[in-house]
Amino acid sequence: MLRMTSISKIPTVPDEERTPLVTTLLEIIQLQREQIQALKDEIAILKGQKPRPKIKPSKLGKILEKKDKNGKKKRPGSTKRGKRNEIEIHHTEIVEAENVPPESRFKGYEDFTVQGLVIKAHNIRYRRERWETPQGDSIVAPLPEEVRALGGHFDCTVVSFILYQHYHAHVTQPLIWEQLQEWSIDIPTGQVSRIITENNERLHVEKDKILRTGLEISKYVHVDDTGARHRGKNGYCTHIGNELFARFQSTDSKSRANFREILRAGHQDYVFNEEVIRYMEFQGLPKIPMKRLAADRCHIFQDYETWSAALDARKIIDQRHIRIATEGALLGSVLKQVSTLSSSSSAMMRGSSIYCCCYTPCAGYTPSGPSASWSVSTTSNA
Repeated sequence: MLRMTSISKIPTVPDEERTPLVTTLLEIIQLQREQIQALKDEIAILKGQKPRPKIKPSKLGKILEKKDKNGKKKRPGSTKRGKRNEIEIHHTEIVEAENVPPESRFKGYEDFTVQGLVIKAHNIRYRRERWETPQGDSIVAPLPEEVRALGGHFDCTVVSFILYQHYHAHVTQPLIWEQLQEWSIDIPTGQVSRIITENNERLHVEKDKILRTGLEISKYVHVDDTGARHRGKNGYCTHIGNELFARFQSTDSKSRANFREILRAGHQDYVFNEEVIRYMEFQGLPKIPMKRLAADRCHIFQDYETWSAALDARKIIDQRHIRIATEGALLGSVLKQVSTLSSSSSAMMRGSSIYCCCYTPCAGYTPSGPSASWSVSTTSNA
């Protein structure tokens, strides 16, 4: 059996010692090495092995020079567009020239922009007038709306900074508190925790407004869901959006009813109308529960408790019947929101069939009324 032996490396031959014969021999040796390596790679492929990888030489330390249209070399970074004209100037200083000879002509200014960042405490004291009426009652001037909305002794800048640092930059609460202390912001550690974890209802309201506004100005949205863990439990994350906006919602379900609840954008009502009846007929709801529910044509239920009580009062107890009726009422709520949006935006029209076919095959059903150019593309990932 042949035994492979390592081939010693050919020593480097200086240029002054390279005769035509030596140069030819070196070229032949290099050609043979390439042919031998190619044969080895072919044998490895036939054996089901991987050939020798082709490793390109490193480009670290090398400066790539570019040429313009005239063939002249450009230094790296010279093709970047100038941004000085787009920067907002907050302060301008005039720098006078020194040792200007007499009879020189003033030719204007040469601008040089320096960007900076100002971080400092900015405390406001509100001196609220107090009056005492003849009857002995006290009248105190109210605080401004922005102060009352936050409900504390820290303005929106401090609150926004804490939330941004914690949720976006992933800075821990002790480090956030340390930063604020270094900037002379007297805030307890407990208050930092409360700002992060409590009284965030206004953020959820703003999140619902993003979806409503996005649906109002968009002609289509993309929908996708994927498995995700939320608060230590397995669930689903649903995305609704396009190039203009994005809305993410964590839920425990990925059903058709769940998707329609998200599309309601914070609204809690359940709407029962002719569209809902047509939907339930298409879904195969039996005649007896259909007859019980048909008495509530054009009715709006304010929340889930009211809707659930209405189902109990009409003796709708079968889970399949409850599911179909709830899906229909949610569909009515979504179409009601679409109709509301269409009154303020000509791009949005009532009657789109997108809400009835999300996540489950239901292409045969189309709500009545004028068809819309508004559409949804859905993707479901288990």
